[in-house]
Amino acid sequence: MPFPRPSRIPLPGPARVPLPRPSRTRPALLAAGGAALLALTATVPSAAAPVRPDRAGAGPVVLDWYDVTARTVAATAAPTQITNSRTWAVGWTAAARAAHEAPGGGASRDRFQDAAVASAVHDVLVVLAPSRKDDLDTALAATLAGIPDGPAEDRGVAAGARQARAVLAARAGDGLDPASSNAPFPVPPAAPGVWQPTPDGYAPAIQYGNRLARPFLLERADQFRPGPPPALDSGRYRADLEEVRAYGAADSTVRTPRQTETANFWFSGSLTLYTDALRVAVARSHGSTADRAALLALFHAASVDTQIATSDAKYTYLRWRPVTAIRTGSTGTDPAWRPLHNTPAHPDYPSGHTTYAGAAQAVLDALAGPVTEPVELTSPTAPGVRRTYTGWDQLTRDNVDARVYSGIHSRTADEAGARLGETVGRYALSHADRLLSGRL
Repeated sequence: MPFPRPSRIPLPGPARVPLPRPSRTRPALLAAGGAALLALTATVPSAAAPVRPDRAGAGPVVLDWYDVTARTVAATAAPTQITNSRTWAVGWTAAARAAHEAPGGGASRDRFQDAAVASAVHDVLVVLAPSRKDDLDTALAATLAGIPDGPAEDRGVAAGARQARAVLAARAGDGLDPASSNAPFPVPPAAPGVWQPTPDGYAPAIQYGNRLARPFLLERADQFRPGPPPALDSGRYRADLEEVRAYGAADSTVRTPRQTETANFWFSGSLTLYTDALRVAVARSHGSTADRAALLALFHAASVDTQIATSDAKYTYLRWRPVTAIRTGSTGTDPAWRPLHNTPAHPDYPSGHTTYAGAAQAVLDALAGPVTEPVELTSPTAPGVRRTYTGWDQLTRDNVDARVYSGIHSRTADEAGARLGETVGRYALSHADRLLSGRL
């Protein structure tokens, strides 16, 4: 008899709890976020209405420097995602703070904000990606050439340079560099449920050091640590493992072509996959240059903190990966079983992909609206495939399913990750004033 579809797997243990959705009412957001979030959400449309396309002429400098940041990070990418997320977070935190210094209103304010954003992001990237200095200087010159000369432009440039220096100094030695992120991890003795290096390469554990890094907004790495994964003798665990065994196998006979496509599409790194999605949200935002910069700062600060929280939980529980459980576990060993995709070199619980997705959903729901016009995305791990989404929660749900279909995570790990990410994202929103005012 064929194995049941994932949505119909019988669960003798606790019922699966749907992923929590953030509050969609502006009063709740404002109560949580304080004065800074009030400024950010003042122009967010209601959740019931789709976000309209970008207004002509609104925020072109933010989009220009978004693209400059994306190109710079791609060209100088660190081997650790959290380091690349840090680059985004530092640059756009400096930009948001500088832009919010703009006095008065009207054209002078707009000129100040545009110059401040360009100056701040430029100066941060020159320090973090010095090999790109010529390209960055050219981009800055182009931006400033489009801003009328005068006091507003000059003060904006100065504010951007000042905030870039301040944020870079504040984040110095934060433990988010590749060497610190991949600090050596002493593998524990093999035992049921305990993580061990996985085939094919049996590579050493990665991202162990993230748990020791300094967050942007969280008080500590374990602030929202989820409870432990299901016991190995529980019905929930058995159901999870059988789902992965059936749907995540390289030679699965029950996984549909669409499910395989989902696994392939979302196998790419989270930062890569969300870069286009976030750009759409920024382009469709109704906010000012300062508000858009703040959206980017909060998104990436939350993503860094989420990766820190994920590493804390992974290396606290040390839950083995499905491939180890299926090949050596007591539920019926299958030494020849292979997952669709090679298993990343860190523990199962919780899933880092879905934790990132949960944080992204929380920030985008709050600051861009949870319902969007269609967003078309592509993926480097699924050439030629285009996926269309109409809500940020749909990206999270595909992430949850994809890691099961890839054969590399249990559904419990995926769902716990999405919940953890949303919690961290909401916390970042509620403490936005600390990030944007420099009180860190």
